[in-house]
Amino acid sequence: MNERTPERGLESIPALMARNARTLAQRPAYREKEFGIWQSWTWSEAYQEARALAEGYLALGINRGDFVAIVGRNRPSLYWAMVAAQMCGAIPVPLYQDAVAEEMAYVLEHCGARFVICGDQEQVDKVLEIQANLPNVDQIIYVDKRGMRKYDHAHLNALADVIAEGKAAHHRFDAELDSRIAALTYDDPCVMLYTSGTTGKPKGVVLSNRNILETSKNTCGFDKLGPNEEILAYLPMAWVGDFIFSVGQAMWSGFCVNCPESAATMMTDLREIGPTYFFAPPRVFEGQLTSVMIRMEDAGKFKKWLFDTFMAHARRVGPAILDGKPVSGMDRLKYLLGDLFIYGPLKNTLGFSRIRVGYTAGEAIGPEIFDFYRALGINLKQLYGQTEASVFITQQPDGEVRSDTVGVPSPGVEVKIGETGEVFYRSPGTFVEYYKNAASTASTKDAEGWVATGDAGFFEQGTGHLRIIDRAKDVGKMADGSLFAPKYVENKLKFYPNILEAVVFGAGRDRCTAFINIDLTAVGNWAERNNIAYSSYQELAGHPRVHDMIKGHVEAVNRSVAEDPMLSGCQIHRFLILHKELDADDGELTRTRKVRRNIIAEKYADLVTALYDGSKTISTQTEVTYEDGRKGHIRATLTLGDATVVAVTAGKAAA
Repeated sequence: MNERTPERGLESIPALMARNARTLAQRPAYREKEFGIWQSWTWSEAYQEARALAEGYLALGINRGDFVAIVGRNRPSLYWAMVAAQMCGAIPVPLYQDAVAEEMAYVLEHCGARFVICGDQEQVDKVLEIQANLPNVDQIIYVDKRGMRKYDHAHLNALADVIAEGKAAHHRFDAELDSRIAALTYDDPCVMLYTSGTTGKPKGVVLSNRNILETSKNTCGFDKLGPNEEILAYLPMAWVGDFIFSVGQAMWSGFCVNCPESAATMMTDLREIGPTYFFAPPRVFEGQLTSVMIRMEDAGKFKKWLFDTFMAHARRVGPAILDGKPVSGMDRLKYLLGDLFIYGPLKNTLGFSRIRVGYTAGEAIGPEIFDFYRALGINLKQLYGQTEASVFITQQPDGEVRSDTVGVPSPGVEVKIGETGEVFYRSPGTFVEYYKNAASTASTKDAEGWVATGDAGFFEQGTGHLRIIDRAKDVGKMADGSLFAPKYVENKLKFYPNILEAVVFGAGRDRCTAFINIDLTAVGNWAERNNIAYSSYQELAGHPRVHDMIKGHVEAVNRSVAEDPMLSGCQIHRFLILHKELDADDGELTRTRKVRRNIIAEKYADLVTALYDGSKTISTQTEVTYEDGRKGHIRATLTLGDATVVAVTAGKAAA
């Protein structure tokens, strides 16, 4: 690929921030809600804070090439901590704030972080717990002072004090800091982000300034993002999506990054901000839809009828209206009435009234869920990406949005399909390397820069849109040779508000089976309406009426799957409702809530065997991790159920 040269003077994130401080000086750059009040910083103020923090780092002895770990919730000060590290020639490494100490230890040891920036006492405690095994950690800096008064501060500092030190000593460090910023090049590391570790230990993905800035420039141009956008920064800072949206694109376009007060207030804060540019993984949209459906189940008959009537109309004509396609005057009038009474108030309740561009990615979203939001008039689109690509591989252009594709190659990105059906790409956003892992780097990225995604897909004839079938390692064959794509079926199951998670098995077997996690909120609400008493998740999951309800959902999905000739063999023959929720702390999900399929199959091997040997019930014991890190066991007797499948003719199945 042709190497692109940076725009003059814009070789790094610090350079972009300095530009914004000059050209957008008084425009809002960051907001944070604390104690119920929104606080705001302009680009000029934010730049001065980041610069003062960088000089505070210099006072503490930071060196070029040092790794600076950042762990905590989304806060302006932690974004500035990353930029300040970059100003000093150091490399920021964001961590997942909900990671347990053992997971943090792996990352901190692997990258050899000298500085760790913590959001609060909880994160400091986790670092202190493992510090004896981390000889490289020299300084721990914390944002929130609560609970920190009696700690040993020999190598522990408040972020505010480090900033104050930087401001007081700026005459000593101005020249050194300017020199380090000026020395940053387009090919220097910008950030190191760790993969989710779906199949093994997380890998440190090194992304350069070129990767982040070229991707940000190209994608901002694709969706015409400018300084007037508002986004809500609520996703984990360790996730590449948050970095590209809240740092890369925000710095390039100069738009405002809003940080909610906490995860518990996120939905309220979302409504208050009303973002114009919004990203969420499918689980967020699934959760919001579940909330809507629960509320409508509790609504009166007339209100429920009104909602169902207008939503049926919205599903029929809403996407066409959104894309500017021809719609009859009567249909348009009815949609306007629906917008007045149903769609508009609902979008306002969700916080989506002002969205101009919305994206979902991370894993495939169920078509029914995707179409629901599009029907409301929300410009929700799909993108396909990964950490190693600086997120963007494909995007859906306005007017070409569909639930079954992930769009066309993003600007500057080349995509090809390998002989085995695996998707490959190369782009300016292609990562530099896996840190300390030359073998994995070489097996993932070839000498010409092509990266193997690990996903199976194909380009549609005529439209040029890419369709992703599933993870290449998960796509397989049934015993009769028919295609097996578990994620396709799992997403259909998760459309139902009562189903939180699903894991489908069937590769190499004569039929498919499934584990189901119920959604405690949705099913609990249903149980309350039906006078079903329960005292725990386990008791509710094991109730016969819950089993019958889930069976109805599974059979409805089977009827839908049967309509796809390629995947009709993936209908679910038997299922069970798990006695516990799949949990990242138990190793069953990644921190980004991706299913760790191999681990689940191994951990619950007895349950998988029972699904295939015809057992009606099975007693099992499962190890669980409590919130305080203690281990324990839960015992349960599970009911295994049969589901009706739709017969498919041989001709249709082979079509």
